[in-house]
Amino acid sequence: MPIALLALAAAAFAIGTSEFVVMGLLPEVATDLGVTLAQAGLLVTGYALGVVVGAPVFAVATARLPRKATLIGLATLFVLGNLLCALAPTYALLMAARVVTALAHGTFFGIGSVVAAGLVAPNKRAQAIALMFTGLTLANVLGVPLGRIIGEHYGWRMSFAAIVVMALAAVASLVMLLPRQIAMQRGNILREFSVLADGRVLLALATSALVSASLFVVFTYIAPLLTQVSGFSSNAVAPVLLVLGVGLTIGSTVGGRLGDRRLVPSTLMVLGLNALVLALLHFVLPVGALTVAVLLVWAALSFALVPLLQTLIVRHAASAPNLASTLNQGAFNLGNASGAWIGSGMLAAGAPLADLPWVGAVITLGALALAAWSSRLGERRGIAQPA
Repeated sequence: MPIALLALAAAAFAIGTSEFVVMGLLPEVATDLGVTLAQAGLLVTGYALGVVVGAPVFAVATARLPRKATLIGLATLFVLGNLLCALAPTYALLMAARVVTALAHGTFFGIGSVVAAGLVAPNKRAQAIALMFTGLTLANVLGVPLGRIIGEHYGWRMSFAAIVVMALAAVASLVMLLPRQIAMQRGNILREFSVLADGRVLLALATSALVSASLFVVFTYIAPLLTQVSGFSSNAVAPVLLVLGVGLTIGSTVGGRLGDRRLVPSTLMVLGLNALVLALLHFVLPVGALTVAVLLVWAALSFALVPLLQTLIVRHAASAPNLASTLNQGAFNLGNASGAWIGSGMLAAGAPLADLPWVGAVITLGALALAAWSSRLGERRGIAQPA
């Protein structure tokens, strides 16, 4: 594996930490800015919507630009956004800063995946992309708990300041380690949008959105769930987040292996299990030890779906390689936004925190129905599953 992949992984680590860290800091942000917990949760929605809007716009705008310069520019925009987050004096300005930060997210991962694959031999492309996305996984294992600890002791603004330092290091590594000339795949990216006429592609994107919504309707409010429902102290939130990160890492690895064997059956199986575990979470939340165990399983199942759905969308959108991964990033973040918004609406309406896993289970069942529909559509077109 070329050392340039480490630069992409470092940037992925900084971006992933920035996206998810606010969920561990939600009570502190709400208190400091004088807003409700439900309003603070909308900061997750704002970021995700920024990704949804920015991904296709930046993909088109940068289609003919050199890949290295584009990645450095996107990472620099990310640095600026996080600096604005650290300095934002009001809730409205923090929301705006989160949106600015998010604009670079989807396109960076979309272009970065293509660049990572192009840096290695064809038989190592999956490994190269996996290595880049290791940074995103490590963000959940290390970055988010570390951000929680910094925010708890020095204030939530210092968490974003720390991310600025990480992001500057990532920009420097991109400048030094990426090759000057990176081959570009020529084509008309606007024409590639015609892939959306394929029903299987639309169903796969909708499934990704629902899976992410089911995750974020709970994950957004994980800190208050742990402290107000499960009875954990504030100091215990960071270690539990570390456990969640371990589950996410296990799930991503297992999901990749399942996808190489039987993609569609594995996707349907994991979706069904995920719905059951979310329903179980509602009942075990008052019991601390059981809560941590179930959260570990839930995190593993949730992130096992990421490589499965990514593989599914790339397969269905094989005629649009420059666009497929970017669109799926947008779909995942549309789900992030929807899940956080649904949770915010429930809490604003007076629903108890413990009811959020029920909603996640229902959304997951919807994703299961869409995945089954997509599978039947593929069978009608005579598409056989590879061994």
